[in-house]
Amino acid sequence: MRMFGFLFFFQNTMLGIGLAMDAFSVALANGLREPCMSRKKACGIAGVFAVFQGAMPMIGWICVRTIAQRFQTFEKAIPWIALALLLFIGGKMVIEAVRGEEETECAKVGCGSLFVQGVATSIDALSVGFTLSAYKWYVALVAVSLIATITFALCLIGVYIGEKVGKKFSGKATLFGGIILIAIGLEIFLTGIF
Repeated sequence: MRMFGFLFFFQNTMLGIGLAMDAFSVALANGLREPCMSRKKACGIAGVFAVFQGAMPMIGWICVRTIAQRFQTFEKAIPWIALALLLFIGGKMVIEAVRGEEETECAKVGCGSLFVQGVATSIDALSVGFTLSAYKWYVALVAVSLIATITFALCLIGVYIGEKVGKKFSGKATLFGGIILIAIGLEIFLTGIF
């Protein structure tokens, strides 16, 4: 049996695309919020999401290999944590848009909110460590590298699309971005609970 055959890359590519969808949507919201973003910052945002989406499954793999019983207890809290984090960031954006606090200048996506978004969109990827637990460490590392690369590419596309739309609808972009984050939080929560 070949370890790195077509099936391995196909399965992990599909897994990467599935995991990256929440991060893509949040990257889109960030592009909406900051339509005058530099290319360097767009790459930085995509990079943050890629690091989190790659690191979380690897952390899950480590947990399964070492402290699986404790991790299973924590897994039940994952949808609640993601919901709380995304409701906080999305709600803050909606409030800023309603008050008109971000309309005079180009809104900025801060490091703090980007970190929270990275955690919130990738925390459910911890459970992917269970599916990777059959792999040896170097095979798991290749799988998470593939997931991270796919996430980076999709998030860069998301930021770019968000910027283009954000330039057209600059007054409503922050409101729309906040609503997207709240919707993603609810989707992660409902999917995790049910």
